[in-house]
Amino acid sequence: MRPLATFLTLLLLLGCSQTLLLTTPIDTPTPVRTAYSEKAMVVSAHPLATQAGLKILEAGGNAYDAAVAVQFALAVVLPAAGNIGGGGFLVGRDDDGSTYALDYRETAPLAAHRDMYLDDDGQVIQGLSREGHLSAGVPGTVDGMVQLYDSLSALQRWDLLVQPAIDLAAQGFKITAAEAGGLNRLAERFRKYNPASCPLIKADGLWQEGDVLLQTELAETLQRISDEGREGFYGGLSAKYLLAEMKDAPIQEYFVRKDLNDYRAKWRTPIECNYRGYKVHSMPPPSSGGIALCQLLQLVEPYPLEDYGFQSAESMHLIIEAERRVYADRAEHLGDADFYPVPVDGLLDPAYLQQRMSDFDPERATSSTDISAGAPSPRESEETTHYSIVDTWGNAVSVTTTLNGGYGSGVWVEGAGYLLNNEMDDFSAKPGAPNLYGLVGNEANSIAAGKRMLSSMTPTVVSQDGALRMVVGTPGGSTIITSVFQTMINVLDYDMTMSEAVQAGRFHHQWTPDKVFYERGKVSEDTLYVLGQMGHSVNHRGGIGRVDAILVGLGGELEGAADPRGDDHAQGL
Repeated sequence: MRPLATFLTLLLLLGCSQTLLLTTPIDTPTPVRTAYSEKAMVVSAHPLATQAGLKILEAGGNAYDAAVAVQFALAVVLPAAGNIGGGGFLVGRDDDGSTYALDYRETAPLAAHRDMYLDDDGQVIQGLSREGHLSAGVPGTVDGMVQLYDSLSALQRWDLLVQPAIDLAAQGFKITAAEAGGLNRLAERFRKYNPASCPLIKADGLWQEGDVLLQTELAETLQRISDEGREGFYGGLSAKYLLAEMKDAPIQEYFVRKDLNDYRAKWRTPIECNYRGYKVHSMPPPSSGGIALCQLLQLVEPYPLEDYGFQSAESMHLIIEAERRVYADRAEHLGDADFYPVPVDGLLDPAYLQQRMSDFDPERATSSTDISAGAPSPRESEETTHYSIVDTWGNAVSVTTTLNGGYGSGVWVEGAGYLLNNEMDDFSAKPGAPNLYGLVGNEANSIAAGKRMLSSMTPTVVSQDGALRMVVGTPGGSTIITSVFQTMINVLDYDMTMSEAVQAGRFHHQWTPDKVFYERGKVSEDTLYVLGQMGHSVNHRGGIGRVDAILVGLGGELEGAADPRGDDHAQGL
């Protein structure tokens, strides 16, 4: 965290960074899924974002500096989820064992109110919280990155951290097949809310792999952020563009300058728990991730998962029943702790967790109608993104960031060149009403001005005997918690390498709907048959999550694992 770059390395990086426009666009490398290093590692959802982080590490930056560079680069190369118009969460661990949690989640604007998505009869107006201007919360990403830099940067060169993203936006880069498919799927929404000049709209036909995405307005916005820091986004010309865009919202003055002036990311204390001798640090409210992850770990800890075997009917049944109870608690008790008294200690109390499993039947599934939230003393987007970094000094960051739905609200801020989030859908539009992804919530997650909406994002670091052991996280909406949990136990209980753990099949249950979702072709037919006989409703689906993780060996060696379910890329120094 502390050492600075050598003078020569800094000069080389600075000299290269001044060339904003080259004659050819930037090629996107083929993703590497597994990487090893004795020094440092970056794993993210896109090869160019991973390389942006490595460039900063090579220049002498620490993991926190690299995190800023990766965040801004993802805003360019992964418009479905990387962002400056959204928000996220960071969990960090210094080489001395100190831990941090940075909450740069979006907030509801001052004009927001609890019934804003209900009609005159009190019924939810379908779609109003899910796309368009009224679905957006006040963005937190830029303030979060500024606070991260101000507090923990070693390089102390803000302009260098933003420069890789400026280059990518100004020069253009060749998109992947996955990105082309995403842009094509959302073409109708882009045309609905944006002028034809929006660079995500292709004038002639469909996007193809290798097409160049050039984002000059975004490059100009990033340059203002580079030059002016926080004010380069929340003030001046950038604020003017954003407020002008929001004049089209159905609620008059839905965003006002005070919303932008007042937004601040918050440093919070990580959720901490122990599992089989490992110490886990994860994200506190307004994320449900840390509490839910620690509940899951402690609910299964009394059982011999290693003896049960990976994805045996016995182990899957136990995990499904634990997930059922944890998601019931999530729906009732979790929200923004600045607005609602979340019973954190009660939810993690060993006696309470023991009671939650007291009706567990190892032979039969429990119906979710028979499971209510306990009394201790919202499907989020699959298009969230995650990155994990370990630097040469042993500092680590785990960051999950999002626009919520793929490409967020679909609203492109004209003149500023970025997409706005649709995070307002993560509030409970009405108690018991499911959000875009089937998650329900109650009073704890009701809408209020200035409040942060509940999330499932679960950036996590794991240590053992005072040494860093694991950095892990994933996108996947409501499946984030279960994907992180299963990746961890794959390593800690089933003795997998990190790459094996990331590539292994996953399954998910979230209390309601009362269904087990598993990745098609990843669970044996015999196991599925037994689960069905036990009373579980099993349903196949596509990929679950895209975990990007780093495992630290006992000798300090690093294994970076990038999920093959996406364009994710691992690379070390």
